[in-house]
Amino acid sequence: MKIEVRNTDAGEVLPFRELYRHEANCQIVHDSMIERDDADPYLILIDGRLAGYGAVFNKHYPGRVMEFYTFPHARVQALEMFEGLLSASSATEIEAQTNMSLASEVLFAFGTNIVAESVLFADAVTTNLQGPIEGFRRREPADKIANSGEPEGDWVLEIDGAIAANGGFLCHYNPPYGDIYMETAEPYRRKGYGCFLVQELKRIAYESGKRPGARCNPNNFASQKTLERAGFRHSGFLLAGNIRS
Repeated sequence: MKIEVRNTDAGEVLPFRELYRHEANCQIVHDSMIERDDADPYLILIDGRLAGYGAVFNKHYPGRVMEFYTFPHARVQALEMFEGLLSASSATEIEAQTNMSLASEVLFAFGTNIVAESVLFADAVTTNLQGPIEGFRRREPADKIANSGEPEGDWVLEIDGAIAANGGFLCHYNPPYGDIYMETAEPYRRKGYGCFLVQELKRIAYESGKRPGARCNPNNFASQKTLERAGFRHSGFLLAGNIRS
């Protein structure tokens, strides 16, 4: 068996990425990186026939394998194919979502010093949280928002003339997923406003043809509880580690 790995362009792996997305059946955190030229794609051949592909970050996390897929008939050779990808790309790191079986398999086969970078959430329950629905509206240019970490959202929750929370959903993930994000101003935290906002953002996402997903820092327990109260359920982790020498 001869394994060949060659560098290619985004267009050549696009049809195979559709198979990869379909098999994943979940929100893929770094789905847009290949199309943005932030990762280098590679075709993988066995005895001259296409068998799969991989991709390695060239920005953000240079040298990290961020995507790996084999056709079903070549899955039995997955570890050998991944070794070929490592050799051709000189990759030094690997990441994987634990809700994607093949990615997890190669991560634990080749990775070391593995850490969780994000907790992943999928929508599971339609909630009916009561809140100030009259204050939930689109953000206006005059609205004053002081976010500490998240981007300023397209939607806000106004309480007594002040912006208590804001958020939105990002749409550069694999269709049909939209990634919910939000932030609650300090004086309004621990009062249920964040949970109510996430509930309403989920509704807006569905009305926009998007299936809401979410993720947060593993150490941000407050955000995790907020997402859970709004109907999200833990669906996995984004893990990353070094390639074992």
